[in-house]
Amino acid sequence: MGYSGATAPVPAVARLPDDWWDPAWQAAQSPGATGLEPTICAVAGATAVTGPETRPAAPPPSWGQVLATTFSLWAARHLPWRRVHSRRSARWPLAALAVGAGLVAVAVGTAGLAVAVLSPASAAQLPARPAPIPVPSGRTVRPAPLGAAQLGTAQQVARPVWVSVPAIGVRTSLIDLGLTKNGTLQVPASTAVAGWYTGGPRPGVAGAAVIAGHVDSRTGPGIFFWLRSLHPGDRVYVGRADGTMAVFTVTSVRMYAKDQFPTAAVYGAVPDAELRLITCGGVFDRSLGSYLSNVVVFARLTG
Repeated sequence: MGYSGATAPVPAVARLPDDWWDPAWQAAQSPGATGLEPTICAVAGATAVTGPETRPAAPPPSWGQVLATTFSLWAARHLPWRRVHSRRSARWPLAALAVGAGLVAVAVGTAGLAVAVLSPASAAQLPARPAPIPVPSGRTVRPAPLGAAQLGTAQQVARPVWVSVPAIGVRTSLIDLGLTKNGTLQVPASTAVAGWYTGGPRPGVAGAAVIAGHVDSRTGPGIFFWLRSLHPGDRVYVGRADGTMAVFTVTSVRMYAKDQFPTAAVYGAVPDAELRLITCGGVFDRSLGSYLSNVVVFARLTG
């Protein structure tokens, strides 16, 4: 309410507004009381009281402004150089944005590095696959087929002494392997060589010859690390003590859980000369300290 100019007391009303005030009413009720300062009570040259001033709503601040303001307030309280150079306020929003962007970049980079370091994929990053090696040269010998009268007699060829798989860069000497006390196939003492199972046929004669090797160790990949990457059609060469060799062609590559290993399919009798290359694979169980599966390469004599 504004000034009314009345000189008589204002009649009593049931209830006046909380912000109601009139100088005449105050003078009548409190003689000698000092009113408000003229500069507050009235505005020079004002002719009428208008309604509340309406202003256009200010647009909400952008995210950039919010970030710049927040960082500016934080820096003003915590950075001494910010207080010393506070007079350069005109440059500060741009500087704050630049510093804020730098901090964001550093945070993103640090987070990315942490994810990369902690990622299982990077912790188990595969080594580079070895380049193929030249095909070994040598004389191949295939035993003559057995006649009906010879069935059940052992075909004899020289014992195997090396194996080469050019597609995965493998050439290694062979050691003899037997069975453990538990009746399982022995494994080579070194991860750098493979072994031939002496309880089976020699490579190149009728039956399934077996050669085994390690997939890896604590120090790095083993001789058969890349065995699982072979494909049908790849060649395997087995050298014999007499200087001859047998050539096998891969027919399939399979993985079996160790508790479901198909012993008959891998070690069982077959009418032709075949070869099995065996190593570990699948998931590594740290509590057991071993892999849960085996990789088996099936190959057939072709040369």
